Amino acid sequence: MLAIDRSLRPGRPRRDPAGSIRTIAATSVLLWLAAGPALASPPPLSVPVTAEDVNADGTRVSTGLLEGLERSNFVLGDMFGLRTVLSRYGISVALQETSEVLGNVTGGINRSAAYDGLTQAILQLDTQRAFGWYGGLFNISALQIHGRNFSADTTSTLQTQSGIEADRATRLWELWYDQKFLAEDRLDIKIGLQSVDQEFIVNPNGAYFLNTMFGWPVVPSYDLPGGGPAYPLSAPGIRARWRPVDPLAILVGVYNGSPASNDTGDAQLVNRSGTNFPLNRGPQIFAELQYTYPSLGGMEEPGAGAPLGHTYRLGVWYNTETFDDLRIDNTGLALASANSTGIPRQHSGDYSIYAVADQMVWRDNTNPNRSVSVFGRVMGTPQGDRNLVDFSFNGGVVYHAPFTSRPDDTVAIGMGYAHVSPSASGADRDAAVANALNGVPGYSPIRSSETFLEATYQYQLRPWWQIQPDAQYIFRPGGSVANPVTGGRIKNELVLGLRTNVLF
Repeated sequence: MLAIDRSLRPGRPRRDPAGSIRTIAATSVLLWLAAGPALASPPPLSVPVTAEDVNADGTRVSTGLLEGLERSNFVLGDMFGLRTVLSRYGISVALQETSEVLGNVTGGINRSAAYDGLTQAILQLDTQRAFGWYGGLFNISALQIHGRNFSADTTSTLQTQSGIEADRATRLWELWYDQKFLAEDRLDIKIGLQSVDQEFIVNPNGAYFLNTMFGWPVVPSYDLPGGGPAYPLSAPGIRARWRPVDPLAILVGVYNGSPASNDTGDAQLVNRSGTNFPLNRGPQIFAELQYTYPSLGGMEEPGAGAPLGHTYRLGVWYNTETFDDLRIDNTGLALASANSTGIPRQHSGDYSIYAVADQMVWRDNTNPNRSVSVFGRVMGTPQGDRNLVDFSFNGGVVYHAPFTSRPDDTVAIGMGYAHVSPSASGADRDAAVANALNGVPGYSPIRSSETFLEATYQYQLRPWWQIQPDAQYIFRPGGSVANPVTGGRIKNELVLGLRTNVLF
């Protein structure tokens, strides 16, 4: 343990050693908030390649609003032919509303329930259909985020309970152009405002869950400036994807070092509308190697049966920004010391490595839609002196079409683990010693790790409508942080929720 000067006075050690510490509970919550809540990842929304809804015999289902809802892929159908007209000019549109209610039955800062919602809108332009330019795709998307941020207000977890939770806002999300090159489209380059979680560190089977960490992982959420360029944020950059042989793909992306132009506060508030296009930060680099089977263009032996598909990813990210030390100041003293300058030691750069796997392990020979897949993702960084979270793991099992009468339903069970770095835990111990020396009463939190379990069922009520009950149980919320209301440790939490997705 670093030396703590016995003259330490009550206060917020990193900011004002001469100030007063109100309670150790408030201190622990402030330490959690200083890192910022985890970013999220919204439910997938694919732009339709065709505007038409058709029956098995090829006839159109409907053309008007709210017609043919039993079979239509969209609530609004073909919008009196508007989708078809737009598709002739290479334009595709998609609109999806995700709404949910979450409530904690046990544990948490308090027991409560909250509503939150997300409206996603995407417009894409295929340049070949629009004006004969092969291989080009233009994309623009926007978000409308509404309701309360349940996890921030109630659970204080590191691995937040919903992938759509964010600050209320109407914001531009992505704005990019992608162009294909080489024979068989083996190279494509994307440039513009991008959300990295749409292509890097992706577990496709994790998209069935509600918890944030099955989307954008906990390590970059807390360790990168502004949480990294991931929902609901994005950053200007350029990404190249090269497929040297059919099963392999190499992705390399270089982006602005932060989705916000400065670190003065919540990045979502600094760039509230998503239109700042920051270019003033050091580069953020992502690189990923992907292996996919069966691959695009790959050949299968006759009579071999349906293959058990899988995708493996190995990657790294590196950020060139300057990072604060979590525990010591620029003179080598503990930040909790009364003699500390309050200025953290500076570190140049930060990086992490990761591995991701999605593997189908069983498929029904008579019904190829019925299958079981497992997935996992590990990510770590050895530079714990500048990172709140130094290791994380997500994994689970997904059962597609669990009932023969429900071919489009999915049931899934998963878990997540986040380990608090030794430097962050050491800073907690320093603060606890300082508070003991100064006679400050109350629980002294020393964060270690947080684990959660999740079980969910995605019920496909209509082609355009999903309903999803969900249950999550969290061990050691926040890594074991104090409850600002009671002063004791926040107890383990059981969170129940219900989500619905509607495709317009």
